[in-house]
Amino acid sequence: METRVAVMSIIVENPDTVEQINAVLHEYGEWIIGRMGIPYKARGISIISIALDAPQDRIAALAGRVGNLSGVSVKTAYSGVISHENT
Repeated sequence: METRVAVMSIIVENPDTVEQINAVLHEYGEWIIGRMGIPYKARGISIISIALDAPQDRIAALAGRVGNLSGVSVKTAYSGVISHENT
């Protein structure tokens, strides 16, 4: 299986979506290397960074699911690091 290392940035402008975001991230937990969430109270938003090592289609699916939530923006940056593991 081919996996790529990527970083996903999520900006949450609608706090009502936080539970949905966490549920989706939990579903993709096996691919998540780490995550950091920063509440930016002065602006009323949250910023989440996710480091991933996953197949490209899984990364895209995660970004699509989270990005389709109301008041949520997602951008993904892919590294050139690709792994060819047999699992």
